Amino acid sequence: MSIEQFGQFPARRMRRMRKDDFSRRLMAENQLSVNDLIYPVFVLEGENQREAIDSMPGVERKSIDLLLQEAQELVDLGIPAVAIFPVTPADKKSLLAEEAYNSDGLAQRTVKALKAKFPELGVITDVALDPFTTHGQDGIIDDQGYVLNDVTTQILVKQALSHAQAGADVVAPSDMMDGRVGAIREALENAGFVNTRILAYSAKYASNYYGPFRDAVGSAGNIKGGNKYSYQMDPANSDEALQEIAQDLAEGADMVMVKPGMPYLDIVRRVKDTFKVPTYAYQVSGEYAMHMAAINNGWLAEKPCVMEGLLAFKRAGADGILTYFAKQVGYWLKEDN
Repeated sequence: MSIEQFGQFPARRMRRMRKDDFSRRLMAENQLSVNDLIYPVFVLEGENQREAIDSMPGVERKSIDLLLQEAQELVDLGIPAVAIFPVTPADKKSLLAEEAYNSDGLAQRTVKALKAKFPELGVITDVALDPFTTHGQDGIIDDQGYVLNDVTTQILVKQALSHAQAGADVVAPSDMMDGRVGAIREALENAGFVNTRILAYSAKYASNYYGPFRDAVGSAGNIKGGNKYSYQMDPANSDEALQEIAQDLAEGADMVMVKPGMPYLDIVRRVKDTFKVPTYAYQVSGEYAMHMAAINNGWLAEKPCVMEGLLAFKRAGADGILTYFAKQVGYWLKEDN
């Protein structure tokens, strides 16, 4: 494609279409709507409990009863889905993460409560063991601290089944074990959960942007100085992400995730262009924290910067965005209509 095909200045003035609001709107290539938003929530044990998260201003951990009140807001705004992240008490963490598949566990009870009151609200559950292990790794470790792939997968299958049995619409394995999507899909099919969707965190990078999230779910103190380099992806790699995506799709993933979001929008675009499947991205806790720090210091204007950032996800090819701004953006979109 060359400029000669379209004419040259002044016959073609690129600014001409930008002059007025109506023409800018008519030629907008991407739009952000409430249908693009997934709201991550942190759930606490107890009743009438809420805890602020210092590293994530404006985000709280909430008990199920308070979460149900917030869920009413989300339904009224038309937000399609929530993603649940339980805060596991220290006395329920173990080396083998048994609490992860407890049918009466916090995540499972949260799913049941949400689906009972708001059947139309999509409920996505996190399938990973780090909130349930004493060491904060996403799987079962050997004597050297190495995460064992196949043993971990067996427990992830139990966890995913317990979520499906509780009524989860989507199970989202975020652990990055090889083969876990295929094992979960087979187990769901065999148990009759043929319509339980799998949102695979297929390209999850070993990122430094996850710190506030680990504070939020209470795993930061468990992992201490450890890292997840042996199973999460190297931020230097891009082609590897496509291999991960291809493997998860072949094993039965319905949707795929790139995480983190904004620093990895090039990966989102490559995934969407290559596979043309439902592609999601997570605007992670560190991204949220950076925005809020700048906003609260008066360095950035809140609404225009948040909306611009989320529009960038859409431009990169994301079909949906997990973002802690989802509820606020829902209100902004409602006001603008």
